[in-house]
Amino acid sequence: MASKAALMNSDDQPKKRQGLKVYDNALGSWNEFTHFLGDVRGEMRKVVTPSRAEVKSTTTVVIIAVFIFGLFFFIVDSIFSYGLDRLLKQLGGLQQ
Repeated sequence: MASKAALMNSDDQPKKRQGLKVYDNALGSWNEFTHFLGDVRGEMRKVVTPSRAEVKSTTTVVIIAVFIFGLFFFIVDSIFSYGLDRLLKQLGGLQQ
């Protein structure tokens, strides 16, 4: 009795045509694509649209945070600018 590996490698099996290989690849790609679309649909069902009140509150928080950070960076920039001006005046780099 022949082993399974010998049967799989035997030359008695008919050869697949090249056209079938292309068809199998296209069919496999199509199945992967439809599976992907099914996954996308499942994930989109989990998406929740925020209410108008939630959008207003988060927008308010973002605007306030932007102004606070802007003020912070303005103050830090002014301090560094003042310090650099003082340093350059001490070293004789600024002529006024």
